[in-house]
Amino acid sequence: MSAFIGATPDWDEAKAVIFGAPCDSTTSFRPGTRFGPAAVRSEAFGIETYSPYQDCDLEDISFFDAGDLELPFGDVPRALETIESMAARIFDAGKMPILLGGEHLVTLGAVRAAARRYPDLRIIHFDAHADLREDYLGVKHSHACVMRRCHDILGDGRIWQFGIRSGTREEFAFMRAGHVVTEPFSVKTLPSLSFPGGAPVYLTVDLDVLDPSEFPGTGTQEAGGLRFAELLGALTEIFARFNVIAFDNVELAPALDPSGRSTALACKLLREEILAAFPN
Repeated sequence: MSAFIGATPDWDEAKAVIFGAPCDSTTSFRPGTRFGPAAVRSEAFGIETYSPYQDCDLEDISFFDAGDLELPFGDVPRALETIESMAARIFDAGKMPILLGGEHLVTLGAVRAAARRYPDLRIIHFDAHADLREDYLGVKHSHACVMRRCHDILGDGRIWQFGIRSGTREEFAFMRAGHVVTEPFSVKTLPSLSFPGGAPVYLTVDLDVLDPSEFPGTGTQEAGGLRFAELLGALTEIFARFNVIAFDNVELAPALDPSGRSTALACKLLREEILAAFPN
């Protein structure tokens, strides 16, 4: 198994643990996100451990790459339980879980573990899609419903969404009713966001929040998305200002972008997130 660049082989000394959830069992359009975590590891050797954006290096941070979970295809409840168990194990060891998807539903497993450990949890969510459907074709556990299932756990006013530019009429009505806080299309309101008393934050990034011109390697593209520099600036601000206790990147489908630029972007973004999470 290859590990993400700069990873330590020592679990005990690591401050964070990367693990992959290669699952796309509920993908509603073009599949292939199950191959995302492995692609990020293998292609990361095409970038440097040093970040000129933040003037720091992954070699100065101790993080462990646990590889991909073995998930039972066709059994979504068991897959979510496996993800939840791994995230809980990482939390119990005093480390930060970093989840690589996979489709966006994998986030639910990690959020279950985080909410159990942190009852006052908040979620900051970047995505092209609202993911607030009550069900998708009668299925409640779908990547199109993941934020609605997270809302079932956390309740009103605990989820903040950015970059949303697609959803059903009912989903946007759910937002306007105040159940979640959503900024469509952009991240302009991020500087005004604040949480009391260093509340714990789970950060989830569906990479299709990016414009397809920069990130075509995803199953459900939506025109009008963020640029890489805009997303990077928003994420580094979040790590600097908030108590991020775990994060994930999901919905990379590498085979859908033969050029490889989507995977390269995902690798670079993960490097910057790890560095922002543990500033020198």
